[in-house]
Formats: sequence, structure tokens, C-alpha cells
Amino acid sequence: MRQPTVAGQFYPLGEKGLKKELRRIFTNVEESDRNAIGAVVPHAGYVYSGAVAAHSYANLVKADTYVIFGPNHTGYGSAVSVSQDVWSTPLGEVETDVELGRCLAGTIVDMDEIAHQYEHSIEVQIPFLQHRFKNAFKILPICMGLQDEETAVEVGTEVVKAVKELGKNVAFIASSDLTHYRSQEIAQRIDEYLIEAIVDMDVPELYRRRAEMNASACGYGPIAAMLTATQLMGARGAELLKYATSGDVSGDTSAVVGYAAIIVE
Repeated sequence: MRQPTVAGQFYPLGEKGLKKELRRIFTNVEESDRNAIGAVVPHAGYVYSGAVAAHSYANLVKADTYVIFGPNHTGYGSAVSVSQDVWSTPLGEVETDVELGRCLAGTIVDMDEIAHQYEHSIEVQIPFLQHRFKNAFKILPICMGLQDEETAVEVGTEVVKAVKELGKNVAFIASSDLTHYRSQEIAQRIDEYLIEAIVDMDVPELYRRRAEMNASACGYGPIAAMLTATQLMGARGAELLKYATSGDVSGDTSAVVGYAAIIVE
């Protein structure tokens, strides 16, 4: 079982405290029936980015399985890896979609737990899903150490092939923070430029703009994989719901991290 590694750091350690924090985060966020099949969500500590992430989760479709693409910050494990473990959070256990994971055997996606062991980018998303949908879902956690365009498109494509082969009801989540440790003004300018490409669902342009600006968004590969997958599943539009920075919470605008909630329908 994959035990939580950032409970008590990124979000409260206990069930009672975590439920209270999630209620706070969703206080001014209305759930909708927009049925988004894709989302971009941040993965910082809940106090900083939780309210942004809530906007995506409030509009996410109810699915049987949530494919969560996250960047690999630790450097451990395979370059692109899927977990098959049961994942535990203070809100309970969530099963992985083992059948869907096994269908990726022989592709660019390896079955490897080491990459997931200490990685927070996927872990912090699960309590949001538990808050919205109780524990009536499975997850497919995919950790991406390689994030180049070719790899990201291939990952998104292979997952959709498996989804269609098995007839699964899924939604896709890309875990990514945006610009890191620039001033508020610079971060917003860079992030607006990247977000334009994401909302246009233009993967090549996202990579071009990232290179042009030397942008430090950490989950650009997961975003590209999610955009690829949702387009193959028939999605045709994306929308920015919320943007904020760590400076909006801390008051320190000299070196912020950017966060965006974007949905794909």
C-alpha cells in the first residue's frame, strides 16, 4: 500500500483536520454539472493552492477512474511510471484501476512503485477527489520524469488506447504548478502566456512558449498528456477558472509560485 508521505506538511495529517480544511477550501466554490473530462490543478500546500484546485474539482465529471498525470520531482524510479498500489490518505483508501494499468504493459509507461513512493504531485490530489466523490472511484497514477513533447503525447495517446479498449469511464487530471520563484508581476506575465496555449489546447505551442520564456512550470508534460488524452476523447474546449499565486496568500510578492485551475470539456 502506498502510504501518504506529505500528510502533515502539504495538508493536515488527521481525518478531522483534513475534512475541515477541505470544507474551508470549497466554501466559496460552487459545484457544477459542467462535466469537464480534463483539468489542470496545482499541487502546492493546500493553504497556498487548495482554493485554486477546488475550482477545477468542482467542475470535474463523476468518473469511474481518474487518470492523474504528475511530474516526478524526486528523480526516483522509471521515466514514466504507473502505480498499481492501493493509495492511503487520512480520508481512507483508494484503489488503483489495475485492469487499466495492466493494459499499458509494453508501452512507454512502466509499472513501477519507486517513482511514486515519495512524490507529492499525485498524492495531494486524492483528498480532493475523496471530498467530491467520497471513495466511489479508482485512480490511475502516472508519474512523469520525462516530460518532452514526444513522450507526453505518446503517454496521453497510449492511455486513451487502453481506455477505449476496455470501455472505461474516465477523466484526466494534470498536476502542475506554474512559474516558480519569480516576482508576482513576472510570474503572472509568463503564466498568462502559457495559459493561452493551454486554453487553446495547443500542445506544440505550449512547448514553444515554455522554451521561449524559459518557463519553470513543473508539470508541463502532464498538462500535454492530459490535453492529448482529452482531445482524443472528443473534448473541444478549455477554460481558465482561477489563477492565483502564493503571494496572494503570504503577502510576499517578491518570489511567488503560480497556480491555475483549468478545465477541459
